[in-house]
Amino acid sequence: MQWTKVFRDVQTAHVQSWFIVSLVKTSARLAAGLTVAALASLIFASLVQADPLLTYPLRIKHHEVRVEVANTEAQRLRGLMHRERLAEDGGMIFVYPRPEVTAMWMKNTRIALSVAFIDADGRILNIEDMTPFTEDAHASRGAAAYSLEMNKSWFARRGIKAGDRVEGLAALPPAQ
Repeated sequence: MQWTKVFRDVQTAHVQSWFIVSLVKTSARLAAGLTVAALASLIFASLVQADPLLTYPLRIKHHEVRVEVANTEAQRLRGLMHRERLAEDGGMIFVYPRPEVTAMWMKNTRIALSVAFIDADGRILNIEDMTPFTEDAHASRGAAAYSLEMNKSWFARRGIKAGDRVEGLAALPPAQ
């Protein structure tokens, strides 16, 4: 049978997701009535959905961070809601369609965060600390083109403050 080839192809593609391997094994057991093409479609669809999150590097005062990008309205609305944790040097950058005064809140957000509001030139306008599960508005002090959420006090522990420059923003996908 061709199951050995399927498993080899999955390994060759460097897919290391337990979910996918389990799906392939389960599919192999249930495949008696499925054609090879139908099973291949099922496996391919699972591989596409299981891709790891794409992150982008940014630098602030010689500190590199990896950020997820929220560049659509739906992504910006969801943000980091319902997450259990955030990597020490990981965050989320919100990319706005046009620079304007904007605000963030922490509804349904479990992680204590700090947010840096950033202008179109990459300068930090202000940094605000935010408490989980609150609906208090934390606003930018000027027209923000981006907001960068990191673990609470991440900026303070590194001496990053208003006026500092964020590098790497030009490589981010544009707002939609």
